[in-house]
Amino acid sequence: MNIIKSKKKFGQHFLKDLSVAKIIVKEFQKKKNILEIGPGDGVLTNFLVDQKFIKIVAIDIDHRSIEYLRGKKKYRKIHLINDDILKIDFSHLFRDKFSIIGNLPYNISSQILFKILEYRNKIGLIVIMLQKEVADRIISTNNSKKYGILSVLIQTFFKVRKIIDVDSKSFDPQPKVQSTVIKLIRNDVINLGIEFSFFKKVVKSSFQRRRKMLRNALKNLNLQNKLDHDIFSKRAEELTSDDFIWLSKYLKN
Repeated sequence: MNIIKSKKKFGQHFLKDLSVAKIIVKEFQKKKNILEIGPGDGVLTNFLVDQKFIKIVAIDIDHRSIEYLRGKKKYRKIHLINDDILKIDFSHLFRDKFSIIGNLPYNISSQILFKILEYRNKIGLIVIMLQKEVADRIISTNNSKKYGILSVLIQTFFKVRKIIDVDSKSFDPQPKVQSTVIKLIRNDVINLGIEFSFFKKVVKSSFQRRRKMLRNALKNLNLQNKLDHDIFSKRAEELTSDDFIWLSKYLKN
């Protein structure tokens, strides 16, 4: 039984399998500035503090978690924040680049990932546990039914690798779904040649009507005479992230 009783409104499922926790933190060795999302009762935090680090910030929306961790001598060097991760300005947390670790709440994992993308140039590494279905979407390649908006946006800026699938029995309480740990390593893509906001708009518009050819899926962008290229006879799932970069630049310029 967990020290902190889970609350459904927070989407809490506490990892209790220490072997999985060790695998996650092992992928994270030698990182100096660390943001932990949702530390809960500290199953990952416990291993993180044994590493050499400059600064660890742990953020949890549940005040019980933060109060519990503050009461432990081992965690006194960690910056513990009781707040909603979706409302935090990451740029205020660290002066330099940082890395992210955590067991993300299933109910807001996609929102957290979109937020991470906004701070992509300050983030070097991400090791997170997600609902398997979401993780599968992120690591999927083009010409797959699972390939979608998150696949393109994340793979544009990160190298993606699956670490391990985690059975529901590894949590308390047990979720009704399986989980997966993935590792995202920041690549060299900094400047797309167009605004990220426009790139994201093109990707989202393309997949929101994914069964249609791009010339129909992108009609809401009022492109008029720009739809004569061969690429517009394809569907969104056929394009790679590089194709979407080219497409966005073509439409913008």
